[in-house]
Amino acid sequence: MLRIGCHLSSSKGFLHMGKEAVKIGANTFQFFTRNPRGSKAKEIDEKDVAAFLEFSREHGIGQILAHAPYTLNPCSKDEKTREFALLTMEDDLKRMEYIPGNCYNFHPGSHVGQGSQEGIRMIADTLNQILKEEQRTTVLLETMAGKGTEVGRSFEELQAILEKVELKDYMGVCLDTCHVYDAEYDIVEHLDEVLETFDQIIGLQKLKAIHMNDSKNPFGSHKDRHEKIGEGSLGLEAFRRIINHPSLKGIPIYLETPNELDGYAQEIALLKSMEIK
Repeated sequence: MLRIGCHLSSSKGFLHMGKEAVKIGANTFQFFTRNPRGSKAKEIDEKDVAAFLEFSREHGIGQILAHAPYTLNPCSKDEKTREFALLTMEDDLKRMEYIPGNCYNFHPGSHVGQGSQEGIRMIADTLNQILKEEQRTTVLLETMAGKGTEVGRSFEELQAILEKVELKDYMGVCLDTCHVYDAEYDIVEHLDEVLETFDQIIGLQKLKAIHMNDSKNPFGSHKDRHEKIGEGSLGLEAFRRIINHPSLKGIPIYLETPNELDGYAQEIALLKSMEIK
């Protein structure tokens, strides 16, 4: 059975997200930990969390994915920007302890001219400051499309970060289908080879989540513009192969396509119908 959901608004709390997920046929979901463009996070409502956890058990909702604000840049030239990223991520991980056993995904950031090696060092340094042995959340690096000076445009760059992290067991990777295709990993024509490369460099055991998005741009464009499933340059058959690939079975899928809830419901139903059982 596919573990599949989409990005949902967290404005009305965890229980509301759980109910929205079930309504559209999902059994997981992704959410922003706070305003994606700002720093303010809502206070945790412990009654809401308790009600959500009970609802999740009753309805089979598994491994949800928290997404850090995409404006964070832990490898910025500016020290204040790096400090802001560190404090925000540290606070997010404390808040994640209310919903233990889930994942927290972030964009590694942009080195803004300092060079990828310096960016990698700074990102790992941030992670080494925020990861705690007692935490119950796995932190995921997201594969990036390679816009500008983004770090994480290659499996090698992601592995270079992971190698420098001290608490390695608390780390993983989220593979974004749009991003990797834009970053010149041909998952349409050569999915097996791409996954073999990932396994050789990082290890498939580190792949903890998939962002499933089509792309508005052609292969290798380094643009990062998501499209609805089957309506972009990846095409529907690529997604059929992805959801049925033996190496990817059981890895939760999160849709980030340009949709409202009814559109997500249609995509979830479509992808479920393509699963070979």
